[in-house]
This record gives sequence, C-alpha cells and structure tokens, in this order.
Amino acid sequence: MNLSLLARKFAFSPLPMARDLYAIPLRLIVGFGFMQHGWAKLARGPDDFIHILHAMGMPLATLAGWATIIVELLGGLLIMLGAFIPVATVPMAAVLIVAIVSVHLPNGFSSIKLQSFGPHGAHFGQPGYETDLLYLAGLAALCVGGAGFLSVDGWMRRKLAHRPG
Repeated sequence: MNLSLLARKFAFSPLPMARDLYAIPLRLIVGFGFMQHGWAKLARGPDDFIHILHAMGMPLATLAGWATIIVELLGGLLIMLGAFIPVATVPMAAVLIVAIVSVHLPNGFSSIKLQSFGPHGAHFGQPGYETDLLYLAGLAALCVGGAGFLSVDGWMRRKLAHRPG
C-alpha cells in the first residue's frame, strides 16, 4: 500500500471501521465518571455532600443532594449500558450545568491549575468548568450519534424494527 493511499484511508475521519464503535469508549468513560462521582458522595456519607449544598445556600439541599447522587449513579449506569441515552442525558446535563454555575464558573475554564510542586508532589487549585463541558459534549455526541450497535438502545431499536405494525 503506497503512502498516498494510506493517507487517504487513515488521515480523515471517519476511519474505515464500524461507525458505532466510537460510542463504546465514550459511553464507558462518561458513564463510569458519573458513577464514580455518585459513589464518592455515597461512600463519604451523603450528609457530607448535603452539608456542602446547605453551606452554598442551595435550596432544598437534602433533596438536591440525594437527587444528584441518584442521577450520577443511575444515569452513569444507563450511559454505560447505552440505555435510554436521551432520557438519561436530561437530568445528567442539569447536574452538570448546576455544578458549572454554582461551583466551577468562578474558577475559570481549566480543570488543571498547577499551583506548586514540592517534595510531596504537585499541588493543584480548584478546577474550572472544562471537565463539565467535556461531559456535556460526550452526552450530546451520544444523543446525536446514538449509543451504538452494542448497546441496550441498539438492541431495542433492532427489536422494534422487526416488529410488525
């Protein structure tokens, strides 16, 4: 294979492979990330997170705290499975937007703020809203592009397509 043919085949997107494969790593990282955040809140004790929400002046902090934990755990699982992606995305996007506005916006864009480096390693400042935007972009890409062939949504779509009526 000459270099020109190789460049034409692999230099431009989409790559010559099954298009639905893009969704697998995207679903896994977005879903796992959400579940990890929900699990961390649960493992530390939901009251700790709820107290933080109270301190921030969040209305209905107890309800908001539990709703956030449930959205992160259940929404993350649905995204990983590729199940009901557009439905799962709505409350997940709401959690991200609230986090951006109430916590991350004053810290600027960058999620990595190296402040110093000492004998115990790097010391970082408060993260900005960059990561939240990446999660929103991942959710939007899954809504627009689909969860892929190897997903609950893909399986349901195939099953409904073969249904008479």
